[in-house]
Amino acid sequence: MTIRSKLFSGFITLILIFIINFYVNQSLSKQVIRNTNYINNSEAVIRNSNILHKNMIDMQSGYRGYLLTGQEVFLEPYYEGLKNIPPLIDEQQSLISSPKQKVRLDSIMSLHQAWVKHASSLIQTKQDTMPEAGAKYRELFEKKVKTQTGKKINDDIRKIFENFDNYEYYFRQIRRDLLQKSIARTGKINLVLTVFSITFGLILSYYIIRIITGRISKMVILAEEISKGNFKRIEDDQKDELKKLSESLNRMSQILEMNFNELKKKNNELDQFAYVVSHDLKAPLRGIDNIISWVEEDHANELTESVKHNLDLIKGRTKRLENMINGLLAYARIGKLKRNVEPVSIGILLLELKELLVPSHFNFLVKGEMPVLNTEKIQIEQVFSNLISNAVKYNHKVSGTIIIEARAFPGYYEFSVSDDGIGIQKDYFEKIFMIFQTLQERDAFESTGVGLAIVKKIIDEKKGRISVESEEGKGTTFRFTWPSF
Repeated sequence: MTIRSKLFSGFITLILIFIINFYVNQSLSKQVIRNTNYINNSEAVIRNSNILHKNMIDMQSGYRGYLLTGQEVFLEPYYEGLKNIPPLIDEQQSLISSPKQKVRLDSIMSLHQAWVKHASSLIQTKQDTMPEAGAKYRELFEKKVKTQTGKKINDDIRKIFENFDNYEYYFRQIRRDLLQKSIARTGKINLVLTVFSITFGLILSYYIIRIITGRISKMVILAEEISKGNFKRIEDDQKDELKKLSESLNRMSQILEMNFNELKKKNNELDQFAYVVSHDLKAPLRGIDNIISWVEEDHANELTESVKHNLDLIKGRTKRLENMINGLLAYARIGKLKRNVEPVSIGILLLELKELLVPSHFNFLVKGEMPVLNTEKIQIEQVFSNLISNAVKYNHKVSGTIIIEARAFPGYYEFSVSDDGIGIQKDYFEKIFMIFQTLQERDAFESTGVGLAIVKKIIDEKKGRISVESEEGKGTTFRFTWPSF
């Protein structure tokens, strides 16, 4: 299975878990809402029941007060009840859903209506002002009040209300318990699903890290080893996109190793060729020099000034050619020979080079404190010796000046070698660092054109940079950087 398929399957699984979690929460939430609504509805039923029962009791109290005192004011609660109770009954009917409760409510309404009929007949008879009304009232009073007909009806209503309210209290408590259980169950299920989702996500992440980042790390290590010249291979038995990448890296490592070995072989051949050629070239040059020396010794009295001049030119050309061969060999060796790194005091090194290269009539100034570098002494010495030699060579003044300075930067030093010599035209700033390139005719000035090329190659090998600042007739300043570690 490809990595794309594995990732897609993992994300689909996570999405399904969240969908299941959503629907479970929805279902549990509906249960909580149902139980909450039932409790709220039950509270409304109980509240209406109390109001309804209170209205009936108020009617009974007003009715009794009127019968005892005959004052109409006591009938106000009675008439209020006649007006308020029917709407309360209708509202109660809409709130309850239990068949038993509906039967009880119907019974309450029937008994209440019977009581109203009973009370209404006595009230109307008592209110009647006709002469025979008094005898009729006493008859009804004896028949209904003394027999406690109304009291029995009210007792039955009270018992039914008790049963009605107890039923609501009982089932409301059950619903309240169910609500608490639903809330607790919702919390537990949410916790389980959340823990499961997090655990699955962590397992999936670990799996992805294990199969992807672990293998990528191996590839990064391989790439670093390749950059160091260690052409290794990695084993990868998976069949996915990273397999192709690892195979590509292995092929690259194999090809680079082949090319590196071939290049190493060619370099060895070139080095051997350079040494052989230089030896073969130097032999005839030495022979030419020896022959000229013999001619000068054997025919010293016979040589004219013109011939002597020509012989001197030949010796100069052979010496220059030998120097060019030596410079070419030095240029080719840069970066190939491993030299020991040692502490090098630049200040002491410059004093030694001054004694060797700078004429006594020159002003040689070292400004500021020079650093001590851990580096290859021969290379930094070559750089300074070439730059100082050029500063002396290309200065026609009787008393020239050479100034050397150093500035510290994070990770490197910048050195400058300045002179007040003949200067360099701006158009030649790049040309002077090319091998065998000189700014003057060779016949007019002995120069191999290798020195600055060697300087440039050494500084490039040290990952530094070199630049030139000059104006013709106003001297030259070379600036170069060197690592401080």
